[in-house]
Amino acid sequence: MSRLLKSNNPILNDKTIAKTAAITKERRGGGGPIIKEYEDTATVKGAIDKSLILFVLLMVTTVFSFGAASPIIMFAGMAGGIVALLIAMFKPHTAPIVAPIYALFEGLFVGAISGIYAAMFDGIVLHAVTLTFGTLLGMIILYKSGLIKVTDKFRSGVTMATMAIFFVYLLSFAGSFIGFNIPYLHESGLIGIGISVVIIGVAALNLLLDFDMFEKTEKAQAPKYMEWMCALGLLVTLVWLYVEFLRLLSKIQSD
Repeated sequence: MSRLLKSNNPILNDKTIAKTAAITKERRGGGGPIIKEYEDTATVKGAIDKSLILFVLLMVTTVFSFGAASPIIMFAGMAGGIVALLIAMFKPHTAPIVAPIYALFEGLFVGAISGIYAAMFDGIVLHAVTLTFGTLLGMIILYKSGLIKVTDKFRSGVTMATMAIFFVYLLSFAGSFIGFNIPYLHESGLIGIGISVVIIGVAALNLLLDFDMFEKTEKAQAPKYMEWMCALGLLVTLVWLYVEFLRLLSKIQSD
């Protein structure tokens, strides 16, 4: 799944926010009262609340699929999640419906892949979960402290790194059908572990972009449904980060 999850989601970018904010302003009717449909605009608190809702939904199906882990459930969850993301990308106003659906499908994927790894490596799931939430907390502290500022240059650099990783995974996935493997990408050893560490670093930096997007959405007075879009983007990043930690820990234990 990590090969398909770019945390700098096309559903969460400045262009999308500007477009939805413009719609909100138009609905106000030249400074008059806002039409009820857009009476409330997106807020950081609202996006955080939606993120918690999506996490709970993800955990519901994660618990189910972990106990019945199989490749079929894993790929079904992955496919459903991709479809939900594509719908959200092209029809952001559907986010209040699509985001929960994504969380449920992604829970199937997360639970299944966790169960598969757990069967091969003792304690790996607990360690991966701890590292994921530890990273989330650490990035929140860094963001709030201002030690790392999300500038246009920073965003561009993280975006390019994320896209590079995405295309490497895509090439690896396509190559698997013809017997072509990218050296070290899926291997243990110092180089393979180093590659996973770099990828995790990029995924962690994407969390800063997600936090910044929460605030930008509020400042732009985007429609309320954009809270679901922000929450969806954050969940995508967290799932990617978690899967990469699973991969890293499996490499370390296999080395």
